[in-house]
Amino acid sequence: MENDNLLTNNAGAIVNFIGTVRGKSKTNKKILSMTLEHYPEMTENEILNIITEASKKWKINKISVIHRIGKLLPRDKIVYVGVSSIHRENAFYACNFIMDWLKTKATFWKLEEFEDDAKWVLQENKDYKSLEKWNK
Repeated sequence: MENDNLLTNNAGAIVNFIGTVRGKSKTNKKILSMTLEHYPEMTENEILNIITEASKKWKINKISVIHRIGKLLPRDKIVYVGVSSIHRENAFYACNFIMDWLKTKATFWKLEEFEDDAKWVLQENKDYKSLEKWNK
């Protein structure tokens, strides 16, 4: 993925994150595929809200978020977050913040498909717990 859209004359740092589909579930079952569903307007609005909040918290030049939907296979890319800023600390914090909030606030439903069944992925307490550090 090219980062030209993140470059500005004032960018001293660009941080990129790419999330992928795992090959095994938390219970060690082989994942054949993962299907992601969403309500477009609702999801896009929430992603914009998360980006806006990150921009208020840190000095950011540009942010790019791409989240895939549909049927994906193990090792496929699910999400990309890119953040540019004058200093690396702002870019790292903002990228981490965006991912933590995407996990809990963006309305995506994930269905893991196995050889013998399928299971909706539920959010975990640790996902919500990771938000606590941003409220301090």
